[in-house]
Amino acid sequence: MRTVNARNVNDAVLSGIDLLAQEGFERDSRNGPVLVMDGPVTTLYRAPTERVLTWRARDANPFFHLYEALYMLTGNASVAPLTWFVKNMNRFSDDGFTFNGFYGQRWRGHFGYDQLRRIADQLTRNQDDRRCVLQMWDGRVDLGSGSNDVPCNTAVYFSINIHDELDMTVTNRSNDIVWGAYGANSVHMSMLQEYMANLIHVPVGRYWQMSNNFHGYLDTLVPLLAADRSDIDTFNPYSIAHESGGIEATPLNFGASQEDIDADIAYIGSRHPRSIDWTECRSHFFGEVLAPAVEAYKAHKAKDPEGALEHAEMISASDWRLACTEWIERRQA
Repeated sequence: MRTVNARNVNDAVLSGIDLLAQEGFERDSRNGPVLVMDGPVTTLYRAPTERVLTWRARDANPFFHLYEALYMLTGNASVAPLTWFVKNMNRFSDDGFTFNGFYGQRWRGHFGYDQLRRIADQLTRNQDDRRCVLQMWDGRVDLGSGSNDVPCNTAVYFSINIHDELDMTVTNRSNDIVWGAYGANSVHMSMLQEYMANLIHVPVGRYWQMSNNFHGYLDTLVPLLAADRSDIDTFNPYSIAHESGGIEATPLNFGASQEDIDADIAYIGSRHPRSIDWTECRSHFFGEVLAPAVEAYKAHKAKDPEGALEHAEMISASDWRLACTEWIERRQA
């Protein structure tokens, strides 16, 4: 098995696409031709909370990644909040209203109980527990299903390592590395890891992503292989001092209690993003990071570029602020 050993997602995305270019095989798939590895690939993130992808050539939508990751923690599976950010998300819904295999709903309600709380309770009582498996794949409804949405990530293993940190291993049956592994997955799974670490009262450790089918679609992979890399080869903004222009990861629970975080998660789960009253938020991350990001995207959708940039510059987290402002600026160029 090949391993991509990376500090963060900005390191991993380059190593991953290079690995596919060097060792991948061209195959057909139901969504078009791909390059695929002949066997599983594991990605190790040594600093998983450095989750914001800043490579300009990739042009990832940071507004969507941020909101989706937090929305997953609500346990809801409604389509409307996410299609507000990305219209074609509705193609993954069978009925146009809900998702069948949405991770957050699988975590918190699908099996009849909140798996996150039960796992947190188990590891709080016994930090040597080796049975803390978070399940996303349900063979009763997924195996042989014709649904537009069955989970790609199938299970998560949590454990406390020898440094008293929360390690996490995610298994994935089929991983598109551009949109999945080094796009949405690196954000929402690392956010899950951080949330669980907060519940257990331990620091975040390492994150392994085991991709059983590690692939990239040629129509998105080829342009990235040909892209100018000077901006990321010489400037991974997490890798230099913040005072020198680098960025830092802002903790989810910065300046807030777990009670505040859970109240904010429940609140955004009950509202469409365009109708959230941000004065109701109790935590710094939701009020000072998520709120200006959503307001920036709202202005962008209203074709108000100046307003979008003004709100984006108010994001208190330096990594999300950089990604959001540059994404808006690229659309103004």
